[in-house]
This record gives sequence, C-alpha cells and structure tokens, in this order.
Amino acid sequence: MSIIKIYPLNVFKLRPSKIIEDPTRVLTLANIISMLRGLSAIPIIYTLSRPEWNWMAAVLIILAALSDSLDGYFARRAHEVTHLGKWIDPLADFILTISVMLYLSIADRFPFWYFLFYTIRHAMIAGLAIYFLNYKISILNSNWWGKWAASITALAVFLHIFEFSSLPWLKPATVYSGAGLLVISMLKYFKDFYIDYKKHHVA
Repeated sequence: MSIIKIYPLNVFKLRPSKIIEDPTRVLTLANIISMLRGLSAIPIIYTLSRPEWNWMAAVLIILAALSDSLDGYFARRAHEVTHLGKWIDPLADFILTISVMLYLSIADRFPFWYFLFYTIRHAMIAGLAIYFLNYKISILNSNWWGKWAASITALAVFLHIFEFSSLPWLKPATVYSGAGLLVISMLKYFKDFYIDYKKHHVA
C-alpha cells in the first residue's frame, strides 16, 4: 500500500463501483470485523485481570491484530470500501488500544505518559478530521507513519503484558520508538491538513 494522503471528497466520485453509496449497506463483512475488533477490548481486559488467563489475552490480541488486516482485505476484494468503514477501522483500533493501555497504566504495568500522549494526539487529529469533513474540505486517511506507529504501539502493549527479563531493553525500545513514530505521523497529518486547507481557500 502506498502512502495514503488526504484526498478531496470528489475523488470518491471517480470510482463509484469501489464504494458503497447506499447508507443502508454499512453492515458489510469488513465493517462487522472492525466493530468486533473494537468490542474485543472487553474480553481482553477481563482476561488481563486474571493472571492465570493472560495466555488467553495474548491469543485475543493476536486475533485482533489479524482482523485489522482481514477487514481491509475483504473490503477491497468485495468492492465494499465504505466511508463508514474508513472511520470504523481506525476507531476500532483506537478503542482497543486505548482500553488495554489504560488498564495496564492503572495497574502500573505500562507508562502512563504514553497513554496520555497517545490519547491527546489522536484527539487532536480526530478533531481536525471532523472539522475538515464537516466543511467538505477533505477526508482523512491514514499514512504509513501512522500505521507503523500503531504497530509498534501494539507491540509495546503486548510486551508489557508479559515479562521478558532476558531482553530488558525491548520494552523501552518499543515505547520510545512508538512515541517517535506517533510524532512523525502527527506532523505528516498536520502538513496534509494545512495543504488541503490552503487549496480549499484558494479555490
């Protein structure tokens, strides 16, 4: 997948066969998978609260990670890439990650500063995305930096569930590299927002 930028709304009119315009057909297989991934935060946190079930939490997290690839695959294969799906996919990722991260932070098993930064960063980008969508300036899509940041963050969360005494550097390495990628992706989003804002007002 190439780097995905913020595209004007009229781009979606160029390929109508690729996107479901009927709002009654939002419950596609891909969207259902995304919603289930967001809801999986409940059983994951429950299993995390019981040390003897941590292995089940690991299995559920791996399945959730696999579903993140499956929903996009099914959406593209069935030509069911919906506007709703473009929001549900990252929203499900955010709900799952932030829920598990919050639980681990409260349990003093994950750095609270990372949870706070992660939340504020996403809130800022989401706020701007909603503003731009509301005024029909552009639709936000993820970029590669954000995808890498999400992957490293998920890995950092996973590593903080279990003990890796033989590799003590691994946990801080994933945390700080994830934070760096989050900053880079945020700056990329801000740059794209600015470019689209200028184009919209010049036009």
